[in-house]
Amino acid sequence: MELAVLALVVLALAFTGLQVGLYYHARKVAQSAARQGVEAGRQFGAGEGDGVAQAQDFLHRFGGSVRGASVSSAGSTAQEIRITVRGSVATLVPGLTLDVVQHADGPVERWSAP
Repeated sequence: MELAVLALVVLALAFTGLQVGLYYHARKVAQSAARQGVEAGRQFGAGEGDGVAQAQDFLHRFGGSVRGASVSSAGSTAQEIRITVRGSVATLVPGLTLDVVQHADGPVERWSAP
């Protein structure tokens, strides 16, 4: 009896550890995609669409842990680009939903006279 209770506790701890790992991995992937998008979109002559496309490309290659990911450039201005990545995390518990939202921003490169 005591062994059965102990086994349940050990399994619960193991699955909790795995779920935490999945969450943080998805969070880092979303953050990396947002950063890639900002780097692409802030270059001289590039636009918000270039940043969004780069972030989406990154997610297609490496973002299997971010499910239903969407990328937007809402909040960008002429001086600053902002890329936001939203998605959900793969979960081990049916019915549990964990959302991930990460953003990155940076100044847009502009030509200025020396």
